[in-house]
Formats: sequence, structure tokens, C-alpha cells
Amino acid sequence: MITPLARRMLAEALGTAFLLATVVGSGIMAAQLAGGNIALALLGNALATAAMLVVLITILGPVSGAQLNPAVSLVMAIERRLSWSAVLPYIAAQLAGAILGVWAAHAMFDLPILQFSTTVRTGAGQWLGEAIATFGLVLTILGCTAQAPKSTPFAVGLYILAAYWFTSSTSFANPAVTIARALSDTFAGIAPADAPAFIASQIVGALLGLAAGRLLWAGVTSTGALRPSAAPPPPA
Repeated sequence: MITPLARRMLAEALGTAFLLATVVGSGIMAAQLAGGNIALALLGNALATAAMLVVLITILGPVSGAQLNPAVSLVMAIERRLSWSAVLPYIAAQLAGAILGVWAAHAMFDLPILQFSTTVRTGAGQWLGEAIATFGLVLTILGCTAQAPKSTPFAVGLYILAAYWFTSSTSFANPAVTIARALSDTFAGIAPADAPAFIASQIVGALLGLAAGRLLWAGVTSTGALRPSAAPPPPA
């Protein structure tokens, strides 16, 4: 019989696999169909990714939280919404799922399964873009958790759709996604040498997002009201 942690790990692995299959697969399809129009290809890639996030968070959220992101799992552990003993299993499942998702995308499009990206993504502007993208993602998740949990799938999907376009890096915002995309020399790829700086920026952005979330929603319940302990005293 499957244990609760194993069930959650399976959800994280499957969710991250479908996420990466979507990111890479839609990038391949978009590049093939866009006729060289990079903006159109990016739009197709962004829409597919955002739509898949809504689906995955909706169906897997009740099982594992549908974190699908090591940076988010770290934030959830700091917030005591995920036990520290589950952090490494979650991250392992996310990484394994992400890589399997990339390989599945390659297989579907008859590409070599094993490959490394040659797409250069580096520089202070892109690192700042990743920090801001992850900051906003964490802030979106924490804001929904505090005020409107049922809106989380749509809020996260819409945020990532927007972040594809307003950030210089096209918003990876996820260490597992970054590592997996380094293993795909396609539209969505990132050169392996550029991945560590992206991941460092994502962790910094996630922690800053956590700090901002605590300032904004300390003591706020999911209805948006202040908890009794956090409410201001009545006037004298």
C-alpha cells in the first residue's frame, strides 16, 4: 500500500513531468509552426504553460500542494506548511519528474532523448529577471494562501503567463525547470553553464518573496480577515 509521503512524491513527480513536457513540447511545436516569428512562438509556449499550470495545481493541489518547484518547497518548509523531512523527497521527485518530462517531449517529437542546450541565457538583466519572476510567483502563492486559496491555480497560471512577457528571462522561476531545460537543445533550452546563476537568482527571489509575504499577510486568514491575535485593539 502506498504511503502518504510516497503518494505526495508521485504527485510532485507527475506534475513536474507534465509541466516540463508542456514547456519543452509546446516550445518545439511553436517553433515549428511560427515560421520564424519568435514572438508568436513565445506566445504559444506561454499560453500552453499557463494552461497546464492551472490544470496541475487544480488536480494535484489536494494531494501534495502541487508545489512542482524546489524554491516553493523551500518557502513552504520555512512557513511550516511542509515538514522539513519532506523537503528533500519533494525536491528529488520534482527533479526526476522534470527530467522525465523533457525526455518525453523529445521522444514525442522524434528528437534525441539525451541532449544539452546551447542557448545562452546570462547577464545581470536576466538574473534580475529570474529573481523578480520568482519573487512574484512566491508572492502570488502566499497571497492566495492567505486570502483566496481556491483562486491559486488561476492566479499562478496567469502570473506565469504574464511573467513570460514582462521578465527578461521569460520566467523560469523554478530550479527544477532550469535544470531540466538545460537538457534540451530546443526553443526552451538554457545552456548548462548558465543554469547555476539562474538557480541562485531564483532562490534569492523566493526568499525575498517570502519576506514580503510575511509583511503583507501576517495574521491574515484565508477569508482576508485578521486573526484575533493580529487584530488591532479597539479604540479607547
